[in-house]
Amino acid sequence: MQKFDSNEKILAAANAAGKKMLFFSADWCPDCTFIKPAMPAIEAEYPDYQFIYVDRDENIDIAQDKGVMGIPSFIALEDGKEIGRFVNGDRKTRQEVETFINGLPA
Repeated sequence: MQKFDSNEKILAAANAAGKKMLFFSADWCPDCTFIKPAMPAIEAEYPDYQFIYVDRDENIDIAQDKGVMGIPSFIALEDGKEIGRFVNGDRKTRQEVETFINGLPA
């Protein structure tokens, strides 16, 4: 998972060609901590996507712009356009994240 050090770099990567998955999280979030150990396996299973970590607190402008209030949350993009979102404040399991990704347009 890539982590960039500025909003500008996150947005540049998110808007670049190809499929991206924005993963909104924060270090203090217990539900985020719950899903983080599963993220490497999820990333390996979906190599079509570039996973981008977005710290909700450090990148609050992006979170607000994307309408992300609850974390952990996922927003899928293709060529910079949103193709799906799994955005709420609920704990997410690996199965729920994979079901979300499997339901995205091919």
